[in-house]
Amino acid sequence: MTRVTVERDGAVLLMGINRPEKRNAFDLATIEALAAAYEQLGDDESLRAGVLFGHGDHFSAGLDLAEVGPAVGEKGPHALAGGRKYDPFGVWAPQVPKPVVMAVSGISFTLTIELALASDIVVASKTVRFRQLEIARGILPFGGATLRAPTRLGWGNAMRFLLTGEEFGAEEALRIGLVQEVVEPGKHVERARAIAQLIAKQAPIGVQGTLANARLMESRGQAAATEHLVELLGKVMSSEDAAEGMMSFIERREAVFTGK
Repeated sequence: MTRVTVERDGAVLLMGINRPEKRNAFDLATIEALAAAYEQLGDDESLRAGVLFGHGDHFSAGLDLAEVGPAVGEKGPHALAGGRKYDPFGVWAPQVPKPVVMAVSGISFTLTIELALASDIVVASKTVRFRQLEIARGILPFGGATLRAPTRLGWGNAMRFLLTGEEFGAEEALRIGLVQEVVEPGKHVERARAIAQLIAKQAPIGVQGTLANARLMESRGQAAATEHLVELLGKVMSSEDAAEGMMSFIERREAVFTGK
């Protein structure tokens, strides 16, 4: 069975975790397949955004520790990167340079939260159940939770869930900012696709520049991000898409961007 399904929806790449019989637990093949999908998203110029979701009722129960645990013990946490150009967790290799909208439902444990923290927008079903339970297994998160949660969610919110391993649902996830929208059961993928399609209609140079500059601010601070913004602005403002945006404003029509 294909561990990760990949389907094009215009300029959007749909990436579906596909082990529903195992509650979409990630074994090494799933990690590698997801990294390959992210590489396709990042390197195919005709793709402008991605949607990440899980087939079945649950996003993922977490790592298949029986297989992945020994690999991490032997190779270290880099085993999670999947050996590709981009790391879906955005820790052990560069993040994919295009936006990812994630859709979650049901059991969404451990690495699900870390993938959500590495994604750009997260839509949750009301049925979602989050839990960062590594601490209860005698280990600690190594897919980015300790790196991103304190700044993304606030120190107290992060420590509460990282240090207790307690479960929380959609309402609490929305309150702390882990997810951006909560929808009725069964509507989470549809809503994520709609958001991704809206992003895909925008100017790719502007979208990817915004993403890169914001990520730089988060990782290296304002000085580095400001320097990058100065370099970026000239390229964006002189692009064909910027000219198209101006003409669409003057002509009162929807812009059609080409990524040039």
